[in-house]
Amino acid sequence: MVSVVQNVAIDCSDAYELARFWSEVTGRPLHPQAEPGDHETVVMLAEGPLLYFNQVPEPKTVKNRIHLCLRPTTSREEEVERLLKLGAILVVDRRQPDGSGWAVLADPEGNEFCVLRGESDHAATS
Repeated sequence: MVSVVQNVAIDCSDAYELARFWSEVTGRPLHPQAEPGDHETVVMLAEGPLLYFNQVPEPKTVKNRIHLCLRPTTSREEEVERLLKLGAILVVDRRQPDGSGWAVLADPEGNEFCVLRGESDHAATS
């Protein structure tokens, strides 16, 4: 017997708005019944667990102990630029001159996530 991961839960102060941000990041829709003001909202990923946003009263105060790592279908640089335009913030730049590394960003509520090298980045350095 095993357990299957159903969702990745993300506590936040505005479940609907943060889910909208992550819907744009992933290109995946919100749950069909999601509405502004919902205290629980889901982003329907194509594969794997759902992204579940749960509204809580307390603010985020420290670094995440778990976070998402994104591998873009474009280059890492293009994806970082796109995510910054969506409202993400660059937290730590771990990109190296040789093309390796990653960028640590935060969503509009301060939850950190990483942007890894994309497929085109791997092809360029292979």
